[in-house]
This record gives sequence, C-alpha cells and structure tokens, in this order.
Amino acid sequence: MTDFGNERPTHSGRIEQLNVSAGGVPKRAVAEAVVNEFGLTRDRQRDRRHHGGTERAVCLFSAEILDSLRADGHPINPGATGENVTVRGLDWKKVVPGARIHLGEQVIVEITSYTTPCRIIAHCFRDGDFNRINQATHPGRSRVYSRVVRQGIMYPGDDVTIEQDSAADRGARLQPKTTRWRPPSS
Repeated sequence: MTDFGNERPTHSGRIEQLNVSAGGVPKRAVAEAVVNEFGLTRDRQRDRRHHGGTERAVCLFSAEILDSLRADGHPINPGATGENVTVRGLDWKKVVPGARIHLGEQVIVEITSYTTPCRIIAHCFRDGDFNRINQATHPGRSRVYSRVVRQGIMYPGDDVTIEQDSAADRGARLQPKTTRWRPPSS
C-alpha cells in the first residue's frame, strides 16, 4: 500500500484495471491483456515518437494517486491519462526506474522512466494542470514506463509484487551513512 492515508507500505498489491485504446487517451478497461515486448497487444499509440516502443512498452499508474486526485475534485479515472495497468496496493515510492515488477503469474516488467505528462490529458484536471502527475514538480505521483522482461497474460485482480531486491531497495542499502561533523572540543 502507499502512504496515502493511514495505510502501511508494502511490496505487493493487485492489478485494479487493464487499459488499452486504438490510439490516444482515454484507454478503456479490458478483461485480460496479452503482453509482448512492445506492450499490451491490443493497445496502440497515436504519437509513436513520445509513446510506445520497447523501453516504454507498458505504462503503470497508482490507483491510490487516482483516488487522491478524485478526492481533490479532479475528473480523473483509470486509463484516462493513458496508463495500461492501474495498480492498487504498492508503495509507489518503490516504483522507480530499475525496479522489477511482477504483474500476475507470468508478466515481469522493469521500470525504465517516469512519464512526462502533456496537454492531451489536461481535461483530467479541474484546473487543466496536468503537471500534478509530473515527477519533476510532484515527486512520487508520476505514471511510469517499463520494458517487458517476461511476456505473458495478465488479468484484473492479479497479484502485483516488486522484486525484493528492486532498485529502490538496492539504492537504500547503498546510500552512505551520514556522519555529522563536530568541531574539535576546546
């Protein structure tokens, strides 16, 4: 779970919704998704320069962040901003570039980057400020892109887990301990 409200962080969650479109947004819910190296096989992107390809094959977003935005009055729903997989229950701060995530029993993705929102999704925000999900201005609230490590089929309700030795865990372990400088005593 995330740190929105009083929920405690965890490495596991579930797929709340799978989303595809014939191109562009919003993406609509589907009952299953076959995933290959280019992402969900039934999904298309209108702008291939900024979306899609093997390093941006699957876009993920947090259901808890969507809930928080809706609670603030924004007309946003799963798939509206173009994510393929809406996930509930993960500590979204651990969903960082390098983290490997298991989506159901078969699919594994590796986060490659944070997404950059654009004006196309401005309608999802009551004031049009799509930067509310921009990693640069609101860290920890961004959608993420991933590459496919293992292909397969996934379904809404499937378990989602972050590999225990994910990038976030390795980074925390590798951070040097902080030593405070103390002036010599006189």
